[in-house]
Amino acid sequence: MQQDIRMGVDIGGTFTDVVLECAGISHSTKVLTTYAAPEDAIIVGMHQVCAKAGISPAQIGQIIHGTTLATNALIERRGARTALITTQGFRDVIEMRTESRFEQYDLNLRLPEPLLPRQHRFTLAERVDAQGEVLIPLDRTEVEALADQMASYNFESVAIGLIHAYLNPDHEKMIRDVLAERLPEVMVSLSSEVSPQMREYERFNTTVANAYIKPLMKSYLGRLRTRLAQEGAGCPVFLMHSGGGIISIENAAEFPVRLVESGPAGGAVFAAHIAARYGLGKILSFDMGGTTAKICLIKNQTPKTARVFEVARSYRFKKGSGMPISIPVIDMVEIGAGGGSLAHVDAMRQIRVGPESAGSEPGPACYGRGGTRPAVTDADLMLGKLDPDNFAGGSIKLNKDSSEAALTDLGASLDMDAITAAYGLTEVVDENMANAARVHAVENGEDLADYTMIAFGGAAPLHAGRLCEKLGVARLLVPAGAGVGSAIGFLRAPFSFEATRSVYMKLSDFAPASVRDLLSDLAAEATAFVHGCDGVAPIEAQYKVYMRYTGQGWEIPVSLTADQATKPDGATFQELFEADYESLFGRKVAGMDIEITVWAVNATTASADATALPKTPHGTAVTGNASRALFDPALARITDAQIVPRASLAPGDHVKGPALITEDETTIVIPASRQAMARPDGTIDITEIRA
Repeated sequence: MQQDIRMGVDIGGTFTDVVLECAGISHSTKVLTTYAAPEDAIIVGMHQVCAKAGISPAQIGQIIHGTTLATNALIERRGARTALITTQGFRDVIEMRTESRFEQYDLNLRLPEPLLPRQHRFTLAERVDAQGEVLIPLDRTEVEALADQMASYNFESVAIGLIHAYLNPDHEKMIRDVLAERLPEVMVSLSSEVSPQMREYERFNTTVANAYIKPLMKSYLGRLRTRLAQEGAGCPVFLMHSGGGIISIENAAEFPVRLVESGPAGGAVFAAHIAARYGLGKILSFDMGGTTAKICLIKNQTPKTARVFEVARSYRFKKGSGMPISIPVIDMVEIGAGGGSLAHVDAMRQIRVGPESAGSEPGPACYGRGGTRPAVTDADLMLGKLDPDNFAGGSIKLNKDSSEAALTDLGASLDMDAITAAYGLTEVVDENMANAARVHAVENGEDLADYTMIAFGGAAPLHAGRLCEKLGVARLLVPAGAGVGSAIGFLRAPFSFEATRSVYMKLSDFAPASVRDLLSDLAAEATAFVHGCDGVAPIEAQYKVYMRYTGQGWEIPVSLTADQATKPDGATFQELFEADYESLFGRKVAGMDIEITVWAVNATTASADATALPKTPHGTAVTGNASRALFDPALARITDAQIVPRASLAPGDHVKGPALITEDETTIVIPASRQAMARPDGTIDITEIRA
């Protein structure tokens, strides 16, 4: 029985969500995130869900955890005192970047500052060529002298990134051995282990990021495991990684950069699970919490993935304006639009929202914790979307007067009253999210009119209906447990790890034996990581190669079957690449050689099976026993919205908008243009009312 009791924990910028699954029943809670010691909120939440389930923490068999702590540490520059050791002549790679102007006509272009200042970047005389052959041997005495020189800097962590180390890591390993002898208290990250891929800027930056947050995350994960054990929960603890799978706490502590998008990845897994249950092929996943909103395209029940993503962008929606992290990741757009996102009036007399957030300390003005500036939650409260007495299940009482005062201040310079300012604020934040979704869809050649939206996160059901109106999306699903969707997603995710390696090869020089051995080695490496988490479940290897026409600057991913990986054939690789290339760009390029730059193998256990959806019975039209004034932005006026508790809806029951479907973790706003139906699995299925 104990092994069947699992707990998912998602630490967000405002709330920490905790979900306990016991005997087929889910129990959840939301607790304000405790920034100074994030583990405190987890302990509080654990005891709350255990009390609801009538069990003790000792009965929990497994804990799956995801967090934004790594992301926040990079964005806020709160990492360890870190150094970089690199090849002589490449000291400034992380500052020179790619020399690409992502905003061509901006004369005041602002690039993100590198994580490390120049005086914390050191070089050694060594060189490996593009084939992995040593051109300049590394002198151990020079490394020892550098280690002694660095001792006075009091570094906590060191990143080691040498040119072409992904092909030959011997020099990096020598440096690590010397540092272990001379500076044993310093943590070390090797680029050949963190991100063994070509393109030195992305590889160096990823390794520096890993080293930068490693002491922080290692300390936190150690404290967390100790606190859980002290409270009786001595079960195994696993971490959600950015690629949508689960790794051990030991691997997470060694490679914390893989946790950078762990929370949002759980949400995408949750949405993919719902999509499989409903048999939907095209899903727009919309996750809006207290600090950020995340948008992801899911096709054929599989979230879109990428090999590089950016954090801390200095320009909204602008690729190249952020800090590149080269790891396997679920591809999504993340913007500073959450319940705690703060609003202001800019120099052009326009309302702007985010990316600055009130978080949980002090939180929006209505929290009564010292915040005075208007946040999205304040606007939602003023517009009637929230019940001030039953926010977060009644655990937080909202002060509407504080929201009104903050919004009055916001609108003063624009001659707006509090309601009009709240209307403007929510329209700005909703349009920001809609525009992000449009841009993401266009970049991927997709028409969102063909998609169904799945909304989750504490704030998403409040805004999803309006977002569907803006995007022309006709159907919206709000699953049961939507307020804690990412934490539920952790419990649906497989154990997985992706191993990658850059080995350049043209199809004209295709070497089947070398390809077979390379993919076999990567499969063994990835499988070993997964066996460290779960030594029982069967493991499947998924193969992928990144290919391009010779002379192109970027690659596209091409999937291989197990048979194609064990019996590689150049002609087959070419057919697969050309089919995918033509699908993306509309045509093939005749007469051009094709090259492979990166090889990847993802070892994974099976995902949780999606329960088949029973047939929805014919229900009745439900009218709430109470109502509340609700501002409908599409109509630009206040409407009378009926209030319907979600728990009172039986499968097949339907509610016509305007309406508010309430529950402990969130509220679903049904605009006047929509109607809702309760499905047998507890999902609220919201569709457009046809004229």
